[in-house]
Amino acid sequence: MRVFMFYIPKKIHYFRILIFVFKPHLMNTISLKTAISKILKSNQQIAEKLQEVTLLLEASISYYDWVGFYFKNGAKDELKLAQYTGEETEHTIIPFGKGICGQVALSNENFVVQDVSEQENYISCGWKVKSEIVIPIFVNGENIGQIDIDSHTVNPFTQEDELLLEFVCREVGQLLQ
Repeated sequence: MRVFMFYIPKKIHYFRILIFVFKPHLMNTISLKTAISKILKSNQQIAEKLQEVTLLLEASISYYDWVGFYFKNGAKDELKLAQYTGEETEHTIIPFGKGICGQVALSNENFVVQDVSEQENYISCGWKVKSEIVIPIFVNGENIGQIDIDSHTVNPFTQEDELLLEFVCREVGQLLQ
């Protein structure tokens, strides 16, 4: 078991996040949801809020190695990378239907890939990525974006991850209404 206490930077000051106690597959979702809600209700700009959410998730869950938001790019049938944390990616624009994110843009459904080597329609983000989970964000019933998590571990995602990320996407959807 690991105990982490960390600070998330804010533009003007720092605030202390709760102490999270977790095992690799066991997270303190109540504390995370509380912290995420607090971030999204803050007086910061939307981009800053989303960046803080990516930082919090990546720091709190050991197997979340890349966390990012993609949003529909205007009227185009493509996704554009917004806030993220983790290694840089060349996938800043993803056409609908291409890769896991592009498939979620069309299907409007969660997509959990426990082993990316078994996926035919997968865009490689690097040799370290072993699994991916993508959850859509809806505003007024329209899929406007998604949260994308890459892991360097095979088979790390549980239903608890899916439920947590659905919560994040509902909260972000409400923020963007």
